[in-house]
Amino acid sequence: MVRSSDAAQGIEKIEIAPNGKVTVGKFISSKNQTEAAKYNGTGNFVIQNETSGFYWDAAEPLNIQKFSPAEMRNTGSIDLVQVVNANIKEGDAAAIKFKSIGQKFLAIKGGKLFANITYGKLNTTQAGFFDDYFPDVYIAVIDIATGKHEKTIKIENTGGIAYINDNPMYDFDTNGDLYIVTQGTHAQGLGGKSKIVRIKANETDIDKDWTLHFSDFRPEDNGKFVGVYAKNGQLIVVLNTEKLEGGPTGNINSKDIWKFHVVDVTKKSFKEIEGIPTGINPGAALAVVEVDNKVLLRGAVSSGANAYYEYNYATNTATKSFEVKEGGTLTGFVKIQVK
Repeated sequence: MVRSSDAAQGIEKIEIAPNGKVTVGKFISSKNQTEAAKYNGTGNFVIQNETSGFYWDAAEPLNIQKFSPAEMRNTGSIDLVQVVNANIKEGDAAAIKFKSIGQKFLAIKGGKLFANITYGKLNTTQAGFFDDYFPDVYIAVIDIATGKHEKTIKIENTGGIAYINDNPMYDFDTNGDLYIVTQGTHAQGLGGKSKIVRIKANETDIDKDWTLHFSDFRPEDNGKFVGVYAKNGQLIVVLNTEKLEGGPTGNINSKDIWKFHVVDVTKKSFKEIEGIPTGINPGAALAVVEVDNKVLLRGAVSSGANAYYEYNYATNTATKSFEVKEGGTLTGFVKIQVK
């Protein structure tokens, strides 16, 4: 979400030559770098195809920007001011210090664009993150072909939808069902009412008959979901083994308390995945990736293992695939196909 040369906010494209050489490509800048510097999230994007994509820009927080990934240029915007303001009643206005749409969550499904609507209690760089004003999370559903808002749906009794990083915190199952993570309502991002919800394939409403709560895993509800990977009716999630604690000495990001589990979506049963160490919070990292039909789990601990492990669904075990011993903690692994 920043330009590598000077940290300007926007979207930067990385070019890969047939010989494997990596170079910096074109950059779509925020329309106002001063405004972009005030808030987190500029450049949060989703790609529909080579000629169509969408992103958020703090310079126009109540619009969703359109762009061409192939040409790396802005192609217009969708004005959603009325959509955002429609949920605000007279008594709410004074307490809502920040509003945005698409700042943290943008997903494309069945010709529709799904974008979270933020109503924040702060007007700082952290605006929109763990400062939800309303007790529910709102998502606008937009028809891509017409650019028209169709409806607004909501995830009830939670907060902290997704985030702004390479870990999208949502995923599509093999059958097209969309699973969305909310991290909860705690002001420091320590969970509480964290859940995963589903929008079924060919539908645009939250499935009222299916919700996975963190409290289904541990009744004390003292943690959160930090990502989801969906395949063939099973979800892979990383869950904290201890109560989350924030601050400089807290365990949320630096302690080995995060363990992989697989969840059967029908039974909502949690099974610990064997063979991979309990590690540090994946945070912005890609905790689960699929490369060449192999599902790889990120095994990174505070001191020791720094590897990806191949997951075996049949045995519910993971074995080390490869390890990285230089360059810092693993944050992702992708396969690039050069055309």
